[in-house]
Amino acid sequence: MRPRSHLWLVIIFAVQIGLFCACRDAVEHRDVRPLVMHDVPAQRLAYRLEADSGLPQEFKLAETEEKAALVQTDFNDNRKDDALLRTVTSPDGRRILALYGTADEPSEAFRIDMYADDGKFLRKVTAPQMSCAFPDAVAWSPDGNSIAFIAHRNPKLSASPTPLDDLIGVAPPASGSPTPTPNIEPAFAPVELFNTEQIYLCNRDGYELRPLTAREGLIYFHFEWAPDNHALAALACKEDEWNAREKEYKQPAGRPRLISVAGQERLLDDQMTEAAPVWSPDSSKVATGFDTDVGIYDAATNKPTQARISLHDALLAASVVFDQKSAAATKGNGNGTSGASQQLTDGVPASFNPIVRLKWATPERLYIQTAYVRLLAHDVVNNFQRWHLVVLSAQAAILK
Repeated sequence: MRPRSHLWLVIIFAVQIGLFCACRDAVEHRDVRPLVMHDVPAQRLAYRLEADSGLPQEFKLAETEEKAALVQTDFNDNRKDDALLRTVTSPDGRRILALYGTADEPSEAFRIDMYADDGKFLRKVTAPQMSCAFPDAVAWSPDGNSIAFIAHRNPKLSASPTPLDDLIGVAPPASGSPTPTPNIEPAFAPVELFNTEQIYLCNRDGYELRPLTAREGLIYFHFEWAPDNHALAALACKEDEWNAREKEYKQPAGRPRLISVAGQERLLDDQMTEAAPVWSPDSSKVATGFDTDVGIYDAATNKPTQARISLHDALLAASVVFDQKSAAATKGNGNGTSGASQQLTDGVPASFNPIVRLKWATPERLYIQTAYVRLLAHDVVNNFQRWHLVVLSAQAAILK
């Protein structure tokens, strides 16, 4: 009995040693398999496409935008020579940016003023020597502490010689001057201006205005704040590239890039895209579209990786099914053959189109929209708008 008891003690001791070593190994190497999507490098992502999934209702509601009524009332009553284009309310609802055009500026140019939530004018954000562009790009940071917009030197005023040709500034008002009104220009600290559109930042009160980008010759035409406020994802192209696409009635296309709030810029891809980049909700990655590919880039690491998800075959197969269902539905309604089935080109379904928009709902759910978009001289064609879901996950392989 004694030898057998000794044998059992040896077995139990060996099992305990094995369990201890296994636990220690798991603890010491717990970083080899990420527990959350934030820790998964872009190049280690797996995916699954759910075609024609539709867009969640919360995104549809978020896209509806109305002008602030009290600001509109002030323009109607006191600023009849200015045209209110858009209002952008701060996350806390206490500040409102008024984007407006004036009679002495081109129709596509605008300026920005700041209002309180009760409709009271507070101050001008942009100076006369500055001309803003792309009203849809004006945005508050998610924490409400910063404002970003795109502007360039006002071409109407840049010809006037001044000692500070590249700076703007207005002398401060004399002591005892009345409170500024929309018709009185406030004092602006000098700020560098450029001939091409650059991204500018200021604080929540409209002060500390500065250029975030300073690359003369590049046109920045889109940006999006990171959810944690640390950077912006943007699109930019060269001036001659912009002009060439404009002459051909093509949508603007640019190269995606990351820009920190300190101004450091990182080019994500040298290929141009029409699809505006979007952030993952955890601010760890940025995604955009290239034809039928999705590009995903790390944005929160010192050793960034990138991935290309090719959806060509999956989207093509889904388009075949989509057009067949559309044709059957049209025939069932007594309208004959559908227009979609008549627009086949070399056997390619009419609903098979490139990625034009993206929406990142959760770290695992990235929505992409495909559509046929063409710019005409006086109109925009936007057909076959279809939303698909790309479900992301970590690859099964151990990460090194």
